[in-house]
Amino acid sequence: MTPTETATRLADHRASAAPSGGFLTRGLVPMLVVLLVASAVAGIVLGSFQVPPAAVVRVLAAHLGGDPVSGPDVRYDAIVWGIRLPRVLLGALVGAGLAMVGTVLQTLLRNPLADPFVLGTSYGAGVGAVSVTLGASALAGVYTLSAGAFAGALAATAVVFAVAQAHRGTGAARLLLAGVAVSFVGQAITNVLVLAGDDSGGQAARAVLFWLLGGLGGARWTSLVVVAAATCLALPLFLLRARALDALLLGEQTAASLGLRPSRLRTELFVVTALLTGALVAVSGAIGFVGLMMPLFTRLLLRTSENARILPVAALLGAVFLLWADLAARVVIAPAELPVGVVTALCGGPVFLWLLLKRGGSATTGLGGGGAL
Repeated sequence: MTPTETATRLADHRASAAPSGGFLTRGLVPMLVVLLVASAVAGIVLGSFQVPPAAVVRVLAAHLGGDPVSGPDVRYDAIVWGIRLPRVLLGALVGAGLAMVGTVLQTLLRNPLADPFVLGTSYGAGVGAVSVTLGASALAGVYTLSAGAFAGALAATAVVFAVAQAHRGTGAARLLLAGVAVSFVGQAITNVLVLAGDDSGGQAARAVLFWLLGGLGGARWTSLVVVAAATCLALPLFLLRARALDALLLGEQTAASLGLRPSRLRTELFVVTALLTGALVAVSGAIGFVGLMMPLFTRLLLRTSENARILPVAALLGAVFLLWADLAARVVIAPAELPVGVVTALCGGPVFLWLLLKRGGSATTGLGGGGAL
């Protein structure tokens, strides 16, 4: 296939999806922004202890205006400003980040079953978190757990990438299989560390388990900085690479005929997604299935595979979904709290099985020629 024929094929592919995809994208984004704001308000107001909406407005207005909170609103201040607002913001950022990473990974691997944790990042982060938790290390102060999780995530990513490159190149199948292998090894190491190193009567093991299942309970204003920076920097970078991703989805030969270097592109985006996933996992734990479901729903909804349209919609869907999943985790067994990863797994597990049944044997072969799922 000549470069001209390849470019024509890519243009025809975009044009065929443009009318419905473009219209839906333009209409969906404002609706999802409104829904995200409403979900954030619900996340602040609702919970085991409900806060009147008027009190929320007064507390937020006082802080944003630089005025001290006074009167009866003082009792709501710690809940609204100190706990729930940072938790809601963290949930939105993590949900959006995981959805973006899932979108990019599914394109890179040409596999709709890929998600941010299929490449071993979550269990690598788990090993790091368990190590510092059971070792009671204080080298990083309040950031000890996050630092350990981040280091573990990066180490797992480096191992996956090194294995994939061992025989020249970073093919999608090799990356996927290496990630699965690293996940099993990481899970085994985590279990050994928990069983052998917990001498606190099970308290450390329970804390580690809750973190591995994912949760936003540790959200603080200080923990938002890194996550916000990583997510806000990753989105424009992914959008700049959207056309290259579309070409890669049509096959490596097609991408190469357009002047792209598939191996280099895959390496660059794989590293970026690993860094973003590490930053997210470091503060929220291993929240699974968000990166699997949101790109899937977005492709089904927009009927397009153009990443420039999928990425912003998937990010907004991920943010909204995780906010409601976290709210459910807080109220289902209130005043106790479920790990939010349990809620996302209960939603994502059936979706995963449905995808396998729907696509049959082709589910493991990728996104095909770039069409919607």
